[in-house]
Amino acid sequence: MFARRIGRERGERAVRLAGQAIRGVALGVIVTALVQSLFAGLGLWVSGVPRPGILLAVIFVLGIAQIGPLPVLLPAVIWLYWSGSAGWASALLVWTVLVGALDNFLRPVLIRRGVDLPLLLIIPGVIGGLISFGVVGLFIGPVVLAVTYTLLESWIREDKGTAVT
Repeated sequence: MFARRIGRERGERAVRLAGQAIRGVALGVIVTALVQSLFAGLGLWVSGVPRPGILLAVIFVLGIAQIGPLPVLLPAVIWLYWSGSAGWASALLVWTVLVGALDNFLRPVLIRRGVDLPLLLIIPGVIGGLISFGVVGLFIGPVVLAVTYTLLESWIREDKGTAVT
């Protein structure tokens, strides 16, 4: 393996960590988008918004793109108010707040389960990667930060005489 020849155990650990980071971010993004879209679709269906299946699919795509369900749910709430269904509109508004906030804790938990790194390192990697490289950056950012963090941690321990193997 190329990483083993260059960095021995440290290189192999960095490659494993990169794979775990990619898997964790993919799991976090896809499962969060799936859960959010299902809950949003349920809210749309129960409140009587037309074509909830199509809107659910749009919400899923927006979730994968890290935009979230609000661009679909908020106009649906406005439409319900405008059409005279104030009770359903208010219920959907509350549901929208809950569904919109779901990704704030579900995604980090799922990503954290996939890779053993500090959460304060993963989230900036996801956000920074997304801003810098688009959707592909969702994976590039956390991998770069994870490998950098692991190598720096290993070098610091090695300098203290307690190298991690």
